Amino acid sequence: MTREGLRRRRDGETQVDCGVSRLGWGAARLGESGCLLELRMIMLRGCSLLNGEAREGTGEEFSGFDPATRTRLVPAFHSASLEDVDLAATLAGEAFAIYGKHSGKEKGRFLRHIARGIEGIAVELVERAHRETALPEKRLQGELARTANQLRLFAQLAEEGSWVNARIDPAQPDRAPLPRADLRSLLRPLGPVVVFGASNFPLAFSVAGGDTASALAAGNPVIVKAHSAHPGTSELVAQVICHSAKECGLPAGVFALLFGSGAQIGAALVKHPKVKAVGFTGSLSAGRSLMQMAAARPEPIPCFTEMSATNPLFVLPEALVTRGAQIAEGLFASFTLGVGQFCTKPGLVYLPRNHDADKLVAGLVDRVNRATASPMLTEAICRGYMSGVTERQGHGSVELLAQANSEAGAGHVFPALFQVSGSHLLRDGELAKEIFGPSTLIVRYTDRSELIALAHALEGQLTATLHGTDADIAAFADLVAILEHKAGRLVVNGFPTGVEVSNAMVHGGPYPATSDSRFTSVGTQAILRFARPVCYQDFPQAALPDELKNENPLGIWRLVDGALTRDALEREPRPLS
Repeated sequence: MTREGLRRRRDGETQVDCGVSRLGWGAARLGESGCLLELRMIMLRGCSLLNGEAREGTGEEFSGFDPATRTRLVPAFHSASLEDVDLAATLAGEAFAIYGKHSGKEKGRFLRHIARGIEGIAVELVERAHRETALPEKRLQGELARTANQLRLFAQLAEEGSWVNARIDPAQPDRAPLPRADLRSLLRPLGPVVVFGASNFPLAFSVAGGDTASALAAGNPVIVKAHSAHPGTSELVAQVICHSAKECGLPAGVFALLFGSGAQIGAALVKHPKVKAVGFTGSLSAGRSLMQMAAARPEPIPCFTEMSATNPLFVLPEALVTRGAQIAEGLFASFTLGVGQFCTKPGLVYLPRNHDADKLVAGLVDRVNRATASPMLTEAICRGYMSGVTERQGHGSVELLAQANSEAGAGHVFPALFQVSGSHLLRDGELAKEIFGPSTLIVRYTDRSELIALAHALEGQLTATLHGTDADIAAFADLVAILEHKAGRLVVNGFPTGVEVSNAMVHGGPYPATSDSRFTSVGTQAILRFARPVCYQDFPQAALPDELKNENPLGIWRLVDGALTRDALEREPRPLS
């Protein structure tokens, strides 16, 4: 069968909203000559995946929902049971004993297999995700590519191996006044990790997203609590991961997917004694609840949450004069991107009280008034947005500058632009709280001292953005210094709604942006969340991990006697007598 024939057959069989819960043909593997090597059916069954197999839930029934057409999607899904939670955690614990010792090359092969599998059902995945989220197909195609690329990035990290931060301090038996033992350390995986899928990124921050990729790369089994906003998308990706685990000869417990329409399943997972860490992206209230559960366990565990940010944007004087119109255009595109459902959406914009700022605001008002309504991800998110807009509009010190006058359809919303004085915001910090959706708040300050006070008053943020010339940035060095302590990423002359997956990226920040500002959830440093240091003192060579052996068989970078090197350790350690 040729590639074209496969495509026709796939298109001919695709069924979404029908009595048969079949999505279509997928995961085809073609040889160089175009011959079909493997073909299997991708079926949506509405089931959790445990022990590498579909497992029908016995709990509450729920369905995927198309926000654009406001229709329920088939098949129906059922929440998992507490018995399923225990089985998933037990299997993950058993798998950890094996998978945690796998080499970087073996883990890399697994991650690359998942990436290829996701790309193999790209058409079906994008179609289903579009139906469940109303996100544009082009956006989802980009998100799928990002998901596959970050899996490969973590595969590369695991294969190269230097991420384990191997350190060797050879023994110094003759040191005075006290000898030194032979000390060697590296990072080891924690154990089973629970990952919560995010509502606004059905691929890149969900079943095979960054949390899962980084946890697997470190050597941890993963149990995903699927988000009920995109259950079909979640099941499809989970099928790919389970298939990849089988093809790579891994224990089935290395991955599981559990559905749960309420909080019970997620809470049970966090509290299970086999679980050793949690990764979460979502609301502040849900994130705090998970943090408290993780801390209240008999054995507390780390809970890495990304929760709330308003991502302040500052327009400095020279940039305001020379680029005000362009900044207004880019700002509107940024805070309405994805219907404002990005965690890095700029929700606070700081402008002086002068004529140039008035022109920038007028440009924003014009764009907002001409905007069309769009559907949000879920009915609950839509209600939250409308409630936040209504509450802000009802505050006496806040002015609604622009919002389209026409009626939005059910589940659809218009952008909203608000304005408040800096003095009012300093008196009532609640005015600056995040509204998840296409809205931003203009903050007008009177002078530099008030701007600095407003910066000091900011909560922890994922990002902070400055628009300014080189002279502006130099003149406002005190503002930059404040923002370094407020945000995980500082942006100059750009917009924060674009998070590159790379080695240097930081997607984190002080609370309430995240639960722990020392870590990032995007980029290769995300792996550090799911590992801990272990030191080996006076171990025989044969008993050491390969990363710490004298000959450095993996060829990784190591810190030996305080110097980074890939060289083998020439002298034999002399243990203390």
